[in-house]
Amino acid sequence: MRAKLVQKLDRVVIRFAGDSGDGMQLTGDRFTSQTALLGNDLSTLPNFPAEIRAPQGTLPGVSSFQLHFADHNVLTPGDAPDVLVAMNPAALKANLRDLPRGAAIIVNTDEFTKRNLSKVGYVESPLEDGSLESYDVHPVALTSIAVEALASFTDLTRKEKERAKNMFALGLLSWLYTRPMDGTEAFLKSKFADKPEILEANLAALRAGFNYGETTEDFAVAYEVAPATMPAGTYRNVTGNVALSLGLVAAAHRAHLPLFLGSYPITPASDILHTLAGLKRYGVATMQAEDEIAGVGAALGASFGGALGVTTTSGPGLALKAETIGLAVSLELPLIVCDIQRGGPSTGLPTKTEQADLLQALFGRNGESPVAVVAPATPADCFDIAVEAVRIATTYRTPVIVLSDGYLANGSEPWRLPRTAELPDIAVEFATEPNAVDDKGQPTFHPYLRDPETLARPWAIPGTPGLEHRVGGIEKADVTGNISYDPDNHDHMTRLRQAKIDGIADTIGALEVDDPSGDADVLVLGWGSTFGPVAAAVRLARATGARVAQAHLRHLNPFPANTGDVLRSYQRVIVPEMNLGQLAMLLRAKYLVDIESHTSVRGLPFQAGELADVIATAVASVSDVPLKEAAK
Repeated sequence: MRAKLVQKLDRVVIRFAGDSGDGMQLTGDRFTSQTALLGNDLSTLPNFPAEIRAPQGTLPGVSSFQLHFADHNVLTPGDAPDVLVAMNPAALKANLRDLPRGAAIIVNTDEFTKRNLSKVGYVESPLEDGSLESYDVHPVALTSIAVEALASFTDLTRKEKERAKNMFALGLLSWLYTRPMDGTEAFLKSKFADKPEILEANLAALRAGFNYGETTEDFAVAYEVAPATMPAGTYRNVTGNVALSLGLVAAAHRAHLPLFLGSYPITPASDILHTLAGLKRYGVATMQAEDEIAGVGAALGASFGGALGVTTTSGPGLALKAETIGLAVSLELPLIVCDIQRGGPSTGLPTKTEQADLLQALFGRNGESPVAVVAPATPADCFDIAVEAVRIATTYRTPVIVLSDGYLANGSEPWRLPRTAELPDIAVEFATEPNAVDDKGQPTFHPYLRDPETLARPWAIPGTPGLEHRVGGIEKADVTGNISYDPDNHDHMTRLRQAKIDGIADTIGALEVDDPSGDADVLVLGWGSTFGPVAAAVRLARATGARVAQAHLRHLNPFPANTGDVLRSYQRVIVPEMNLGQLAMLLRAKYLVDIESHTSVRGLPFQAGELADVIATAVASVSDVPLKEAAK
């Protein structure tokens, strides 16, 4: 048989879609791991229903996994799939509108029965009525071929054999895009080590899919995407939640502190608890609390006891933690609160992404209770933002809220493992002896005597002789920490706590602007997970000759000191957000700049093409007179 042609591509976007029981997340994850091993840059977008088990074969039960991989720097999971693997009619119907004309569709024909078609409103099969003529359709009986490949496994039922269809599809796609299967085979051997027949069945289905691609006449060409050029180093594929977990552990070690996590499981933050629970040998203690309030209370208690206290949450959980975060503001103790944002309000959209907790993070507590707020830009950046959050919390003795989101938490990308020497030294010095004398000239401890540079108070571990001090939610007297109802003292303490947070701006560096031409009139400013779509949109706009600048905020309270100057340097400033304009409102109020808000609350990240159109419109509307000339 003549060898099949291999065509080189620079990028591909693939989406696996099927019923929530079809193993699409596992299939996508394994294909991603194979792709990472080849050295491609990549970005992923898992998308799954909130229901544990929606009705089989229905639109609410569709689960998908999208992967964008390339031989160059990848910024987003891709606006539209080049290839859709549809395991049933529901998967086809739910995803068809996202496909551009000419896209390839690999469809599991075994599931296109009258019953399954009727579940999603198809009167006739789209495989036969001509509605898919503008696509490159590959009908494959994935289920029955997988079952046939496992005919020798007589101890397995037909239903058990059918479950291997996702491995058959993975093998087929592995052949089609020249992916190595060694990693997946090793994964299966580990996962099913105590179930040898299940292991061999999955391996057989995987190899059968690969061989089907090699032998069938339906696929005449295989594709190859060369590795991307990346800085030298050791890489691994990482999700945002795993990167955040590893960052917390690394930062705790750099601070020479034990790490304690008090957490209540909630989507999409639960993976942080799962990950940290497996790292006990690295000085990590975890507690699955009975509710959100208990989780944050335990974390704050751990900080009082001299550990790095961390709590994680999503959605409405941040509201439940508000009172204890306020207590941490009053006690002036380090506390890391990781809020993995999701669609709201209330229970909202547990498995979808959003950026709508910003105002709650800043102001969602009673009284004047300022905290530091930071946000990662990419899944890999979750590691760095965790280290930064710990640095701020321990240096300034303050709660720090990390605003990640579902897109970053579940999405993945290659991450270069940092060397220990590259991480900041954030070692903590505890108070060990009295720092003042009383009226009788005896040594005493003043728990609110402040560091003149950071305004942080001393951190004294309970039980240290001579350093006994009072804690509680009632206002403290300056320096002594005694209970105080004095109006002037309350005003003084309120301003001190605010000044402490404001002072963080001195150590976070300037807001950097990417403006290659140096004369752009339009600035696109993002925060959090909008980084990738904004950067990709700016790249598209510049390819047309547009002069546009980009900046990104990782510190949201306080803002970098030069933020106002940056905003006033451009005629138009566009802020894309997955909310109704929360950051835009803050920037308008603080800097009196006419911010243009572009918003989306669909539970999905922005598409680069959409933002590129917004940028093009803005660039076309600005005056030909440069801002510096207009100001003369």
